[in-house]
Amino acid sequence: MRILVVGSGGVGAAFAPIAARRDFYERIVFADHHEDRGRSVVERYDKGTGRFSAATVDASDPTAITELCRVEGITHVLNAVDPRFVMPIFTGAFEAGVTYLDMALSLSEPHPEEPYGEPGVKLGDAQFAQAAAWEERGLLALVGMGVEPGLSDVFARYAQDHLFGRIDEVDVRDGADLVVKGYDFAPSFSIWTTIEECLNPPIVWEKESGWYTLPPFSEPETFTFPKGIGPLECVHVEHEEVLLIPRWIDCGRVTFKYGLGDEFIDVLKTLHKLGLDATDAVDVRGTIVSPRDVVAACLPDPAGLGPKMSGKTCAGTRVTGTGTDGNAREVYLYHVVDNEETWGRDRAQAVVWQTAVNPVVALELLGNGSWSGAGVLGPEAFEPTAFLELLNDYGSPWGVEERVPTA
Repeated sequence: MRILVVGSGGVGAAFAPIAARRDFYERIVFADHHEDRGRSVVERYDKGTGRFSAATVDASDPTAITELCRVEGITHVLNAVDPRFVMPIFTGAFEAGVTYLDMALSLSEPHPEEPYGEPGVKLGDAQFAQAAAWEERGLLALVGMGVEPGLSDVFARYAQDHLFGRIDEVDVRDGADLVVKGYDFAPSFSIWTTIEECLNPPIVWEKESGWYTLPPFSEPETFTFPKGIGPLECVHVEHEEVLLIPRWIDCGRVTFKYGLGDEFIDVLKTLHKLGLDATDAVDVRGTIVSPRDVVAACLPDPAGLGPKMSGKTCAGTRVTGTGTDGNAREVYLYHVVDNEETWGRDRAQAVVWQTAVNPVVALELLGNGSWSGAGVLGPEAFEPTAFLELLNDYGSPWGVEERVPTA
């Protein structure tokens, strides 16, 4: 297995020390638009083994992706850049005839007339439109294989296979008690992606009505997270699980909510009011620049926040319905990561590390034949036990918390 990781920022760099401890691959090429980024990852984590190398690539150019795959003899491409580049990398991998993985789906577009009611172009629509072509060529595109989406979807499949006779709701809930010393506002993940998912109309799926949208930050609820994180107010956010889970999991409803906090929400609303969330370029005294890119440039790089960050982050999936014994059941399957641990071991802050560990696990399963398939598939399409057992073997355990079923 020869892997190309496109993007050597936070998640791409965190991928390296995790993968360095495993032996399921022959080589990993870390490619980035900035030549020094990929080289820096190799210098930090290869430790003289020669299994890592660096390259330069334009992630917006499908032909460049294809050519790099062919030059390096790549068998698997991992997309570790923001969702703007999903389709070029997805297309380049297809043309190269290699397996493709990403951690976010192709971008959505709100409905032009009813944005808070009807979905327009949904997350992943552009990729799933190509599913038949991937299947005909016997190629696999494993989409949404980070932590959320990714591990959260594996949890949903595990609940269906092992814990429930009937599932009423699958509710993904994300929360953290992370603090970054010295900053009033320092997002722990790509602000470009955060703005995209938080300010777009969030989407909900129901068996009877299909997909529909709501206003941003709708239906706040207090959700109690495990391992000392505690209760947080969570709100609806546009997220891939709602587009993936119903394709493979038999359930009545799917939602995603995020524990953002009032201050974070106020900042996002202000950016929107000022038009600083916009992606279309504007002329600033002769310089053409996207307002959202300016915001990202003004904020600290999430990859470098580790030494100033403390606390834990939790990703998980609440499932309600009828257990295999015929009684009402509610469980929360979760994965908690402590920044002190990830920074101390791998010099990666908790949020990007938690995202990066899951594609490493998935690639190992693809390498040893535990997972296989063709077409455009989400994590729910695969047997979940092997994944969860291997995650434990990586030293990053998951848990199941039984809860009192709500009426």
